[in-house]
Amino acid sequence: MTNQKITIVTDSSAYIPKSAQEGLDIAVIPLWLIWDDDRFQDGVDIDPQSFYDRLKKSATLPTSSQPSAKEFEIFFRQVAEECDAIVSVLVSSKISGTVDCAQMALSEIQDFPIRIVDAMSSSMGLGFVVLAAARAAAAGADLDDVVAAAEKMRDNVQLIFVVDTLEYLHRTGRITGAKRLLGTALRIKPILEFKDGLIQSLSQARTKGKAFEQLLQISEERLGDKRMAEAAIVDIDNPEDGEAVARMTNERFSPAIIHRAEVSPVVGTHVGPGAIGIAFYPEE
Repeated sequence: MTNQKITIVTDSSAYIPKSAQEGLDIAVIPLWLIWDDDRFQDGVDIDPQSFYDRLKKSATLPTSSQPSAKEFEIFFRQVAEECDAIVSVLVSSKISGTVDCAQMALSEIQDFPIRIVDAMSSSMGLGFVVLAAARAAAAGADLDDVVAAAEKMRDNVQLIFVVDTLEYLHRTGRITGAKRLLGTALRIKPILEFKDGLIQSLSQARTKGKAFEQLLQISEERLGDKRMAEAAIVDIDNPEDGEAVARMTNERFSPAIIHRAEVSPVVGTHVGPGAIGIAFYPEE
């Protein structure tokens, strides 16, 4: 136990539901969304609904960017005024330069303890790593133990998702190992996962219903003989299917908590509307 106040800093791609953050000390640095001549701070200047409303009417696709090293330095210094140490848990370094920029910022901050954890995931795959760190900090864990809690969750959390099309992931270079799916992307529902920090293909289904069943079947296989401790069902402009998958998850696995979450506009840029995901981890 420690009397240190440890704040967890994450980036906006986590997009953790506010209900899950109650009583926890989590600060969020926004990523950038660049759309034609406009620049938006992810989740600050543009919310998911506004993003998808514009996407439906737009002839162009936005791009995204991580905060600069200088932006991280400024943000870390602001957070440091209210705490004794920072653990920064960030989106996978294999799909974003966010971790690199955070590490560059540390070279300018020599007088304050800051630790960086590469979550090797995004969305609520990242979110659960953030929550594990924040819960450990709230329970009085010291800096090393907060980092250890984050790293343990990183090694156990699963993020599996179904997309309507691979077009968005393919255009933005966020997918690997799925070339065999590209030729039929319009006629199938690809099932993907975060593995070793990258988005990789798992399976495919001909219908939405079969895709959701596969999503849960793969989840069951990953759990083995363990129970699902906590889950988050994430949808991208698709709340009706998100609610359906949440009900199916509850009926099949009965986790203690099922969160319902959206994704940030930056994540939506890369994955595209209609996607449904499940993030979860097993009980010990």
